[in-house]
Amino acid sequence: QLQLVESGGGLVQPGGSLRLSCAASGFPINRGTIGWFRQAPGKEREGVSCISGGGGSTNYADSVKGRFTIYRDDAKNTVYLQMNSLKPEDTAVYSCAARPSSLCMFAPRGYDTWGQGTQVTVSS
Repeated sequence: QLQLVESGGGLVQPGGSLRLSCAASGFPINRGTIGWFRQAPGKEREGVSCISGGGGSTNYADSVKGRFTIYRDDAKNTVYLQMNSLKPEDTAVYSCAARPSSLCMFAPRGYDTWGQGTQVTVSS
């Protein structure tokens, strides 16, 4: 059974950092693409970052470039999202998702396995 479990969310002050984890079970995480998405209240879900299977090429939304880093630990079958210089507008529920393809993309409909999400709140 394919499963993704996120962790690492919480409350942080503006300018702070958090690291989110997406632990996979039931499939090797380096065989497909993993994407991180977020959804703030009243807004549509948006793609934040993704890492492709195999070579691990990455992509970032313009709003997080230079602040967020996605990377993968194949031994732990886990993808991480390091978030630095956090802003109040980064507040959202963050979810990871998997798709059986090496194409890194931000369209949620392209992903077929989702985690339950973790809340990130950036506030002073």
